[in-house]
Amino acid sequence: MVVKQVKHWLVTRANAARWRAIQDWAEARGAQFSQTRDGLGFLIEQPNAQPGPLRVEWGVSQRSYLPGTELRMRCEMGLHPDLQLMVLCRALMENLERAVFEAYTDTLKTRVDTDTPEEMRWLVMFPKFNHAASQIARQRYGFVGVTKDLARGWVDGQLGEALAQASQDLLPEGHPFVLMCMRGNLYLRTEMAEADLPRVQALVRLLETAAREALRVNAQLSDSGAWPTTTSIAWTPSTRPSDIN
Repeated sequence: MVVKQVKHWLVTRANAARWRAIQDWAEARGAQFSQTRDGLGFLIEQPNAQPGPLRVEWGVSQRSYLPGTELRMRCEMGLHPDLQLMVLCRALMENLERAVFEAYTDTLKTRVDTDTPEEMRWLVMFPKFNHAASQIARQRYGFVGVTKDLARGWVDGQLGEALAQASQDLLPEGHPFVLMCMRGNLYLRTEMAEADLPRVQALVRLLETAAREALRVNAQLSDSGAWPTTTSIAWTPSTRPSDIN
């Protein structure tokens, strides 16, 4: 037990130095920085962030399609619950579509399990939007939404420009990345083998841009919300909670 405690203390101390720049940046923003209980990851919480409370985590991936470690974020927005939108890298979209197809055609299964993450089920539930204004965005990302008009409104503007810019270095071709608007919040996940300040900052800026554009699109929804697809009525996304998603 003593050896284990000493080892944990050494790991925690080493990572405190390793993530010092990220901690300083977070605290300068008015956020709280803490290491995870095992000392192998970190958590940033900023309740007063704009345009909504922000939570940033780096650690072991919670998704099978993101190997190793991931950066995951949540921005609480209080958006209309029918505002369901997703952007993901095109290579990942194609991989997830194959996985969903295999699940459907498996003779031992009559449906995709409800434990399947939304990002896979949405590829079946909602229409794809393939006409983003940015040619680079069209080539590098897939867009899905409860309606094509809402998807267009979200990505044909500052978000589309930010995604096109990110594809040059921050999110190179084939790098797993998912950005989702669901349950009234914005979520971002991406593979990140090692957390470093410039990439964390850049991804937070990307999430903030997506959040501002989601607020703009949210104003287009009436109290009755968007018209859901027939599939979404029969197949409601799971709301099983987890740390970020």
